[in-house]
Amino acid sequence: MPPIVIVGSGLAGWTVVRELRKLDRTVPISLVTADDGDFYAKPMLSNALAQDKSPAQLVGTAAEAMAAQQGVTLLRQTRTHGIDRARKALLSDRGEVPYSRLVLALGADPIRLPLAGEAADAVLSVNDLADYARFREALKEARGVAILGAGLIGCEFANDLAAAGHAVTVLDPAAWPLASLLPQPAGEALLSPLAALGVSWRLGRAVKAVDRDGSGYRLTLDNGDRVDADMVLSAVGLRPRIALAKEAGLAVNRGILADALLRTSDADIFALGDCAEIEGQVRPYVLPIMHAARALAQTLSGTPTPVAFPPMPVVIKTPACPVAVQPVARDAQGEWEITADARGVKGLFRDAAQRLKGFALTQAYADERAALTKQLA
Repeated sequence: MPPIVIVGSGLAGWTVVRELRKLDRTVPISLVTADDGDFYAKPMLSNALAQDKSPAQLVGTAAEAMAAQQGVTLLRQTRTHGIDRARKALLSDRGEVPYSRLVLALGADPIRLPLAGEAADAVLSVNDLADYARFREALKEARGVAILGAGLIGCEFANDLAAAGHAVTVLDPAAWPLASLLPQPAGEALLSPLAALGVSWRLGRAVKAVDRDGSGYRLTLDNGDRVDADMVLSAVGLRPRIALAKEAGLAVNRGILADALLRTSDADIFALGDCAEIEGQVRPYVLPIMHAARALAQTLSGTPTPVAFPPMPVVIKTPACPVAVQPVARDAQGEWEITADARGVKGLFRDAAQRLKGFALTQAYADERAALTKQLA
């Protein structure tokens, strides 16, 4: 019998392996990955610098050890370039890999802004260990760092870089940090604490061009202003990897479309993690991946199990200003109830029936995350 084949060695791919092995020690599993396949916590990439963590120190378990522990055939440094759905074979640069069922845990790519300027291609992004290694090396010669994006990753990197002694400038067209997650008073609560660390904010402005200026870079903004930096880091979000699925004729939208069983438009192909759009939603954080992997393991082992996502608050790693948020659905109807005082900002989003649907907590109020989550549940 052909193995279950998993494409991708990030948290989603390896968690499916581990959850499946808890249920079945004998089913053959192959894991195909374009990188080294080491198991590590990707969220650590945005706060490892101040802890002086090298790429090697971020690895929890080396790929070979992980494969041996889990009884997996590991095809590392192996790129995939197609799926033959009729013959149930993954097409790779090592030849065909037959599958009984295929799991796509492909992850996502950093969004690249359409920047002008002859140094636009020098803008860095950090999406995996190899990116982090390049980032660390470039930082050896960089004092000032410009970060494009004041979202979750941009704010985490800003805190981390400033805490490590770098001068940081954060640029974003939005009027306040974390604008897609937090109401304005909560987002603005980050401004002063991070400024005290050495972060300069240039909000309400878009970067139009990046050019070389001596050994550093010159950023030109949409109003003609100029910002100088030794390094430019882009943190404007991720785009699900859908090309492989799309070329295979699977249904895609923003991500690879999957139902509650994580099943794509092909009953023998499943998707989860950053590449998947599960019942209409892309869920890019750690907890959704863990819940999806556990449910999928049950399904793959013979017990069809729809994934159920409980309330899953997001803790943002900005120690200068702790933040916890239960994101509110984009189409949610209701209002924010805001408390702002010496303890921080507490935002509660309630619907017309006064039911709690989300929250945004900063500073000391972040300690109320667990209690408020119980109210949501």
